Amino acid sequence: MTATDTITPSTPTAKHSNSEPSKPNTPKPAPKGWGKLARTMLIPFFLCAIMGLFYLGAFHQPSPHNVQVAVVGDSAATKVFAQSLQDESDGALNVRTVENKDVAQQLVADREIVAAYESTEDSATLYASSAASETSVNIAQKVFMNVAYKQGQPFHVQDVVPAGEHDSTGQGLFFLLVALSIGGYASAVPLAGFMGKVKLPVRFAMAAVAAAVIATIAVLVSGPIYQIIDNHFTSIWLISWVYAASIIMLGMGLHPMLRHWTTPVLTMCFVALNFTSSGGIFQPAMQPGFFGALNTFWNGAGWLHAVQTLVYFPDQSIGMDLLRLILWLIPGIALMCATHAWSVHKTRLANENAKIEEVERTVAA
Repeated sequence: MTATDTITPSTPTAKHSNSEPSKPNTPKPAPKGWGKLARTMLIPFFLCAIMGLFYLGAFHQPSPHNVQVAVVGDSAATKVFAQSLQDESDGALNVRTVENKDVAQQLVADREIVAAYESTEDSATLYASSAASETSVNIAQKVFMNVAYKQGQPFHVQDVVPAGEHDSTGQGLFFLLVALSIGGYASAVPLAGFMGKVKLPVRFAMAAVAAAVIATIAVLVSGPIYQIIDNHFTSIWLISWVYAASIIMLGMGLHPMLRHWTTPVLTMCFVALNFTSSGGIFQPAMQPGFFGALNTFWNGAGWLHAVQTLVYFPDQSIGMDLLRLILWLIPGIALMCATHAWSVHKTRLANENAKIEEVERTVAA
């Protein structure tokens, strides 16, 4: 018997690649970290906004209001002229009359008035002080130059208290304030990052030492190197130390709460608001009222007025300026103590919770 092989025809394999419907394209998940980047970018946007708002708001259009000036003379004609000058200024000037040029020069030297105008038969003189504010002198000069022109008199300016020989613009002290401020708030953040490793007295010592170094650098640069100041070095150093210490302690006290927002907040307080209200570029009478109001109590204005007095107006008192600077130490000290107490409390709670968890693990075992 012969075996016969049966051949079974093969079935072709079906192709599924063309017959199955294609899957929809699903979007790829967004890379991680976009939210963190967006939050971080808020900081430069914030800095751009506040610097633009406050600097342009303070400096873009100086508008004199209630500027204290005087006219020399006590005659009826002089008083009528002074009153008409005030009326025509539409609130820009507050004009008074003084008996003679000696009184006028003394008022300028005491910084009670910005300028005094004296008109004689053959000339017109403006008494002013570039040491107090060169920009105020320029604005007063424009006003009274027009007056002299209408009266047909030659006009000249007598600088009663001139700025220093090595500070022709009178703004060197303002830029010294800039250096102290930046040194202060830039030191606060790295010191704050080290605070958790040391006790509270050591934290205050760190702030005091950093402020001393900053004050020393500032006095050396402005004194022996550029000769912007040539006297009262010890007093200026002490005032600078108090000023820098207040900024550093405020930064160290704020950092545990604000974290990466500490630098922007300090920049707003001690750059955007501080420099614009200090009176170093324009005096308060030349600025909008907001900055004039800040000038009455902000620490930068207190430092600048005190140092300006020591350098150029040594017969005047700096008692109120010193009081202002010392008072600015209080919130920094209070914040450092408060954040230290909060940190101690938080650490104590963490230790207690750790002990409870360890007991629970022991019982469970």
